[in-house]
Amino acid sequence: MPGSISAGHQAAAIACASTLEALGWSTRTLDTTWLLGRNTGPAARSTGRAVLAIPGLYDAFHYTALRTGGRLANQADNAIRLGLAPRLRDHLDRHPVELVISISPTGASAVSAVASRYPSMRHVVFCTDAAPHRLWIHPNVDLYLVTSAAAYPAVLRYAPRARVEVIPAPVRAEFYRAPTQRSARVGLGIAEQDRCVLLMAGSRGMAPLASIADGLADDGVTVLAVAGHNARLGRKLSAIAECHPQIQVFAFTDRVPELMAACDLVITSPGAACMEARTVGRSLLLIDMVQGHGRDNLQHELELGDATVTSKRAADVVSAALAALERIKPVSTGPTRSLADWEDRFRIALEAVVP
Repeated sequence: MPGSISAGHQAAAIACASTLEALGWSTRTLDTTWLLGRNTGPAARSTGRAVLAIPGLYDAFHYTALRTGGRLANQADNAIRLGLAPRLRDHLDRHPVELVISISPTGASAVSAVASRYPSMRHVVFCTDAAPHRLWIHPNVDLYLVTSAAAYPAVLRYAPRARVEVIPAPVRAEFYRAPTQRSARVGLGIAEQDRCVLLMAGSRGMAPLASIADGLADDGVTVLAVAGHNARLGRKLSAIAECHPQIQVFAFTDRVPELMAACDLVITSPGAACMEARTVGRSLLLIDMVQGHGRDNLQHELELGDATVTSKRAADVVSAALAALERIKPVSTGPTRSLADWEDRFRIALEAVVP
C-alpha cells in the first residue's frame, strides 16, 4: 500500500511486488489515494505544492509536528484514517490477504486501524525515509523495514519494543539490467566523448530544470531532461531545446535506466532516483530543495558517498555540475548492486513474521 502522490513509494511497491512474486506470492498494489477517492490525488498534489512554495513551512511542520507527533499532525492523521479505514476494511473483507506491506504513513495508519479484524494477516511497514517521523509508527505492526542505520533507533523512539530490520533500499529490477554507457549513447544519439548529465527532480519536476538545462547547454553539456508529470515544465524545456539541440526532453518515462546509463552525472533531488543511480553506477549531484524529510534523506545520501550537494538556484546547480563533471570517476561498466542480495535480504526479513 503506497501513497500514489509519491513516485518513490510507487517504485518501492513495484520492487517489493516483483520480489514477492519471484518467491511464489501473488500480489496486488492498492494505493491509499485510490481508496480515498478519485479526486484525492490531484488535491493532495496541489496541497503539497502550496505548502512547499512557502519557504520553511513544511520544515516547520515536519520538525515540530510530524517528528514529535504533535497535536496538529495527529489531527491530520486521524482525519485521513477516518476516511480511509472503512474503505480498506470493506476491501479486505472482499479480498482477504496474508500480508500487507504499508509504504506510506497513511497506509500504515489505516492498516493499523483495521488489523485486529484479521488475526491471521501480518502487517509490515516499509519506511523509505532515512529517519521515519511519528506518523510512520502505529500499533498492530508486526515488522518495520528501514533502509538506514539511523532509521532503526528512530522507530524505537516511538515504539521501543518494535521489531525492526535494516535492509537495502528497494530498486526496480530494470536498473540492475541497465545497458552499458556506450550502447545507451548509441540509442540516444550521443557521442562517446560528450559530457552528459541526466537532469530530473522527481515525478513532479519541482526544480528550475529549464534554467539549469539552458545553462548547462550553453557550456556544451548534453542534457537529458526529464519533466515527469509536469507538463508546464516539459513545454519550457522543449522551447529551450529548440535552441540547444544537445538537450533531449522526456516526460514521465520508463527509459530512466537507459538515461542513467548514458550520462556521466545524475542531477536530482533526494529520493528513489538516488539509489537507482547508485545501482547503475553513476555519481550524484543533489539539489537541496525537498524540505522536511528531504533534509534527512539528503544527509543520508551524502553519507553514502559519491554525491555532492548544491542549492536550487540554477546558476549554483550549473556551477556545481561543471565542477563535478571534471572530477568524477570513470562510470561503472555494470550494476554496482546485486538484485539477488536485495531479494535475499527482503525474504529473510519477511520470514521473521511470515514463515
